[in-house]
Amino acid sequence: MLTIRMGLSACFAAFLLLQPVAAHAQAEKAVPKSQTEVQLSFAPLVKQTAGAVVNVYAERVVQRLNPFAGDPFFEQFFGQRMPNRTEKQSSLGSGVIVSNNGLVVTNHHVIQGADDIRIALADGREFASEVLLKDESLDLAVLKVSGRDDFPVLPIGDSDAVEVGDLVLAIGNPFGVGQTVTSGIVSALARNQVTPGDFGFFIQTDASINPGNSGGALMNMNGELIGINTAIFSRGGGSNGIGFAIPGNLVKVFLAAAEKGDESFERPYIGARFEPVTSDVAEALGLEAARGALVVGVVEGGPADKAGLRPGEVVTAVNGIEVEHPDALGYRLTTAGLGKEVALTVRANGVREISIALNTAPETPARDERLLEGRNPFAGLRVANLSPRLAQELRMEAEKTGVVVVDVARGSPGSRLGFRPRDIVVSLNGVAVPSTRAMEDMLDDDPGFWRVEIERDGQRIRQFFR
Repeated sequence: MLTIRMGLSACFAAFLLLQPVAAHAQAEKAVPKSQTEVQLSFAPLVKQTAGAVVNVYAERVVQRLNPFAGDPFFEQFFGQRMPNRTEKQSSLGSGVIVSNNGLVVTNHHVIQGADDIRIALADGREFASEVLLKDESLDLAVLKVSGRDDFPVLPIGDSDAVEVGDLVLAIGNPFGVGQTVTSGIVSALARNQVTPGDFGFFIQTDASINPGNSGGALMNMNGELIGINTAIFSRGGGSNGIGFAIPGNLVKVFLAAAEKGDESFERPYIGARFEPVTSDVAEALGLEAARGALVVGVVEGGPADKAGLRPGEVVTAVNGIEVEHPDALGYRLTTAGLGKEVALTVRANGVREISIALNTAPETPARDERLLEGRNPFAGLRVANLSPRLAQELRMEAEKTGVVVVDVARGSPGSRLGFRPRDIVVSLNGVAVPSTRAMEDMLDDDPGFWRVEIERDGQRIRQFFR
């Protein structure tokens, strides 16, 4: 391992020394000066680590609706009911073994909806596995392999120590052709707006990443996992040299939650809403650059409110580490860990520091989830009382309150009338709706005419139903 790093340094030093210092020297050719430089290779590092990168086979059973099912003519013609067909679908991705007892980290989208998940090692062994923890917004999942406790392991490194320009290797199974190793550098850090989830803090690399690499390893020259490859920027489906990986420090926190037996991954709650800093805001506050997280809303009585954070201020650092944008702030808080206290650097009229304890979001009021039924326009809606915890689950603004739609049954009256998850029911026939129980009671007194006010994506919408 040490030989490889020294070899790279020697090669780079030789490259610098042999650069032309005058016009007549430009035609000179540089040759390797030692056997070490001639034999420079990633092969020893790959042999040491590749066994910990696995293939993930996910299989799901889907039901295909028969287009003629329920048609009286065709049922009479064929003399029987026409059943729907079921078929198996399979997907292939990659994963990384991170503990010798068989814990594997992969992407959520690799195993999403799977009924059966199998892990195949590079040496040909295959094992069944079960899902310990998954999170769609983070696009992470932890699997437990059923097998012996002698699996090869790729240790997780400190992704905060990664710098732009660092050499990296990507290992995975692109296009299902078999385990493949590609090399490149770290192209950028703290990339956001890459995936539709609420997580936006990625390591960008130019190491070739293609479909099938998802869930595979992005590795540094110390043989440590610094990221889980998860997305590519491509219009044609192939690698264009812009790939993204979930940082290893976030993987550590997620893995720790899985090892504790948590059923879901809890994020810290501080009770504030943030937006990116624009150039105008940066100029008004005297910031050197448009970086940081602008406070645009604070929940009364929440942790941020108690700590003295106010709308109009900008959070520029967490525990002394610079914050590039609101997604970076969320990443720093999440990787700091629940139960910890962090110091936020805040800019407004001057610079100050505040301390905030990181805890889970409270579920007050209780969600009291109810499925609405009966002969009314709202039948088929599943509603709940909105709390900070539920708002976090639904990716809604923390300060929102009221009765929220969490699900809509397909084909129900509520679905046909256009209700959507995350709609907040503000009032019925001019009467405010304070809770799910109150809404259910209102529906018992059917007036035959409904005037409904809902809030959707910050907009108030009024509708009339009979």
